[in-house]
Amino acid sequence: MAITLAAATWAGLARGNREFIFYVAVLVVLMGLVVAVHRRVGLPSALLWALAAWGVLHMAGGLVPVPASWPIAGEVRVLYSWWIIPERLKYDMAVHAYGFGITTWLCWEGLRRALPAARPSPGLLVLCAAGGMGFGALNEVIEFSATLLFEDTNVGGYVNTGYDLIANLTGSATAATAIGLCGRRRAAGIAAATR
Repeated sequence: MAITLAAATWAGLARGNREFIFYVAVLVVLMGLVVAVHRRVGLPSALLWALAAWGVLHMAGGLVPVPASWPIAGEVRVLYSWWIIPERLKYDMAVHAYGFGITTWLCWEGLRRALPAARPSPGLLVLCAAGGMGFGALNEVIEFSATLLFEDTNVGGYVNTGYDLIANLTGSATAATAIGLCGRRRAAGIAAATR
């Protein structure tokens, strides 16, 4: 991840993209928080890899140009502007859903380490999904801050924020459902093994 961040920082500086450098700084702070949480609770390797992949997707979203033939929203021709399915699904939405789904998983892992007897009950999973969505809302505050700090951003307006929040909800709800289903399978496997 450090190599990706260094390359992204170099690319952002070379292009004079101060907004992107701001996001790199935010990502560095978030990485520090994840490292602190990992040291405290011992996160699974798969989750750490998933978080690293999210960082790569984020960096690519702001830096990788898209061909002129690809449909985009706005004027900036980068992955974040790309309509994967025109007027239905943007790269930005997919990254939001993925990232805040992973954040919901992170919330579950933190909760499960704090409460070892915790099982993925509907109430705890709603709490974790709400945590993932809350971090998604914090992301929107950071994006809003970028619009105040920098004259020209690729953040988008109110509709974009709405789509981001819907994507965050989709990712968080999907992750919570997957955690619940895996927990049920695990419990069924343990019950079968003890018979």
